[in-house]
Amino acid sequence: MKEPISGFSKLTKEEKINWLTKTYLNADPKAEEVLKQYWNKEENLQQLHDEFTENTISNYYLPFGIAPNFLINNELFAIPMAIEESSVIAAASKAAKFWGSRGGFKTEVIDTIKVGQVHFIYQGSEEKLELFFNELEPKLREAAAPITKNMEQRGGGIKSIELRERTTEVENYYQLHCNFETVDSMGANFINSCLEKFAEILEKEAAIWEDFNDEERNIEIVMSILSNYVPECIVRAEVSCSLDELSDDANFTGEHFAEKFLRAVKIAETEPYRAVTHNKGIMNGIDAVVLATGNDFRAIEAGVHAYAAKDGQYSSLTHAKVEDGIFKFWIEVPLALGTVGGLTSLHPLVKLAMEMLGKPNARKLMEIVAVAGLAQNFAAVKSLITTGIQKGHMKMHLMNILNQHNATLEEKEKLIEYYKTNVVSHSDVAVQLEKLRG
Repeated sequence: MKEPISGFSKLTKEEKINWLTKTYLNADPKAEEVLKQYWNKEENLQQLHDEFTENTISNYYLPFGIAPNFLINNELFAIPMAIEESSVIAAASKAAKFWGSRGGFKTEVIDTIKVGQVHFIYQGSEEKLELFFNELEPKLREAAAPITKNMEQRGGGIKSIELRERTTEVENYYQLHCNFETVDSMGANFINSCLEKFAEILEKEAAIWEDFNDEERNIEIVMSILSNYVPECIVRAEVSCSLDELSDDANFTGEHFAEKFLRAVKIAETEPYRAVTHNKGIMNGIDAVVLATGNDFRAIEAGVHAYAAKDGQYSSLTHAKVEDGIFKFWIEVPLALGTVGGLTSLHPLVKLAMEMLGKPNARKLMEIVAVAGLAQNFAAVKSLITTGIQKGHMKMHLMNILNQHNATLEEKEKLIEYYKTNVVSHSDVAVQLEKLRG
């Protein structure tokens, strides 16, 4: 029977691995070998990775690839993408090439406001609380001034502090709803530091405000934390061309392609089952760039999917229309990104990715990431309404299947040639390998 371990975090990396393999991996020497083979041979670089998080025992690698030929606002980019899924980078590259000859991608950052909240319980007159808040608000800003000084010098800071009553949802529940501008940083630490200072001053000032009774003075802070829902930190990316230019398939006129494409997008706008998979395809592109540039893909995922449901039903993030003979396809998506701080200044590959993109500021990175999502979605929908998604995806997945079957280099070469004209499936690959092996 396994027993809990005490003081695990204080063990050396070797001791952690030794305990893990003995306790959970049947003391398999191959398990230890696998863990150690992913250690970086350069000691300083490995130590850097060890210190990114806690209880590190190895490194987990993802492929780091490039999608070239993205024309964004008349500037050419090669976009770095960290992703393991087959066909994502290929599809994005194909969409980049398609739209590169049709004017490229146009982008616009609509706003960059980020949000944080102080959640608290107050039992008393709402009218008195509002009067108290009117006096409190300038004191909150003054108390946070040492925290906001440097951010304000860069053009950011506290944009607004608002008292919100939410007692219909939770008894006696109120909040300070705060908007921030964090310029080129992701801003999590900055926002949380401001909020905790707000909470401290809220409690302190309430305890001495003369118009409160004893019960009203006893404000209880529940928590102070940023929100990853940022519906005002929005970027728009768009492509457009005439219907005459739209189709690159002899089997489809531009009008026929547009009709099928708009219908597919409309289904994603109205049917949540389809919308989730539709948006997952968008996030294939977005997450890959977010990861490659050292940003928080979990925060981006949470905020984006909340935004997709903002009107009461989960829906497509992309939209399309034909107007005066012009096909337009666009996305508006919340992306709270940073280009300074965190991994952006620590991880060697992240620094290289940023350099590859021309050392963008946060607004420019928002535009690039939104374009990656739009390109990925265009490629996916285009495949769905023409050849079907599996034809291209399974061909890209072929190498993974061959590796699962331990195919030799010679077998790979022969089957890659074979599947240039045949449909790939797991079962058929196994059959063809069996034939080759006699």
